[in-house]
Amino acid sequence: MGRRDDIGGGPLDAQAKGSEGPGEATNDLEWTRELWSTIRCAGVLLALLLLVDRGCGLITPGRAALWFALAGLLFVVLYPARVSAGGNWLASRRLVRGHRVRTDLLVSVRCLDGVSRRLLLRDALGGRVEIDPEVLVRNPQLWLRLDEGARKAAADGSLLCGVTALRCLGRRVDRETALAVFKASGLE
Repeated sequence: MGRRDDIGGGPLDAQAKGSEGPGEATNDLEWTRELWSTIRCAGVLLALLLLVDRGCGLITPGRAALWFALAGLLFVVLYPARVSAGGNWLASRRLVRGHRVRTDLLVSVRCLDGVSRRLLLRDALGGRVEIDPEVLVRNPQLWLRLDEGARKAAADGSLLCGVTALRCLGRRVDRETALAVFKASGLE
């Protein structure tokens, strides 16, 4: 029996069920590029380690297995989260497991500072999603889905914490989108 926030792969498909019935899902457009970058990093590390070992004459099956394990660990650590959104839901899926929140039932949104900034979303049903805010900046459609649900949660009075963080993120998304439009039209 799975937990409430486990995702079996369904919401990342083109059609997904939201809280308001079937609807078109919006996915992170940069995810594939980030995945290939992760594969390249792990592959380059593996190739360099094997080449150095072979050049020094120290390569053995045990050491080669160790280097493969190290490259595999790097792949797991760097594996990008796949973020998708639909009608009143936002989901983030890692290599093994995914999480999902109902955006119309959000109770808190927090910006976590650290090595990398994270946005922590919690809903009234106990769902929790942690995403990189850059994903929302790069994909305005994801931001629009999140903003639509968060506005509904704020209007209903369930969003108790994080309205300011969402407003700041919204201004940043608007600014980056406007800059992209100006750059594409040559008005930069």
